[in-house]
Amino acid sequence: MPRRTPLASVVAALLLIGACAGPPTSSPPTLPQPAPASPAGSAAAGSSGVGSAVGADAMSGIDVVFLSTMVGHSERTLQIVGLVRDRVRDETLRTLAAAIEATEGDELAAMRGWLPTTGPGASAAAHHHDGHGDDAALDRLRTAPDADVDSVLREVLADHQRSAADLARSHVGVGRNERVRDLARRIEQSRTAEVELLRGTP
Repeated sequence: MPRRTPLASVVAALLLIGACAGPPTSSPPTLPQPAPASPAGSAAAGSSGVGSAVGADAMSGIDVVFLSTMVGHSERTLQIVGLVRDRVRDETLRTLAAAIEATEGDELAAMRGWLPTTGPGASAAAHHHDGHGDDAALDRLRTAPDADVDSVLREVLADHQRSAADLARSHVGVGRNERVRDLARRIEQSRTAEVELLRGTP
């Protein structure tokens, strides 16, 4: 029976965190449900389908801004990983990048489904914060010599994921929708673990 390495254990945990975030169609029994602001809110929170918002009318503006910001952040993460996926040499780093890509792909699908498409907050939800201020980091990755790709990716991705952890940590204290706050907790945990692995890789 093959032994599981510490990295394999962390990667499995990252994938589990992403799966637990899940799309709106699969709510784990232990996941706290947001308290509806009205009977209509209760119906919205219980609606199914990837395209439906989870308790949209029970979300505060700060919840919507957090989700829309994280959508943009995750889109940029996938862009960063995809840009050099085929150039990464280190097997450990390649495995970690694949786990990050899988985790954030799942979270991205969930967050897009939770965001309101009409009513208050819809305009904020439509703004995905393209660019995220790290276009220069993307340029570094594009122009990095093959021998430097791994080290540049570690640095760029660690900085990017640390900002996500900071944002998620802050939202836990100010968010109103409990399901969004639960996602923020998971994001903070996974991104912090990723940064530690990226910084600790020789």
